[in-house]
Amino acid sequence: MTLPAFALILLGVLLNAVAQLALKASVAGMGALSLTPETAWPLFTRLASEPWLWVGLGCYGISVVVWILALSRVDVTIAYPMLSIGYVVNALAASALLGEALTAGRIAGIGIIILGVFILARS
Repeated sequence: MTLPAFALILLGVLLNAVAQLALKASVAGMGALSLTPETAWPLFTRLASEPWLWVGLGCYGISVVVWILALSRVDVTIAYPMLSIGYVVNALAASALLGEALTAGRIAGIGIIILGVFILARS
């Protein structure tokens, strides 16, 4: 895999990670959402007024374009598993920004993912 192709994959992964964190921020403080016919419209209007929702959706949109560029350069059997880097990025960012716990099991899982991505990238 070339460096530009890897950079596109990494950019797509990072955009997805930012999108996830932005979507989480858009519902922060709302508690568990309940979607019923009665709550659908009020929920939609409330979420539509959250700037973080639009940041997240925008990042997803851009990431699709970046991902298409990456797939034009790399086999999907290599590119798709590289998305697992997003698990690592999100776990670390959620711990740092949202105070979510990084338990020993989660850290071990992150290590396994990093090893797997390393082996995959070198194949």
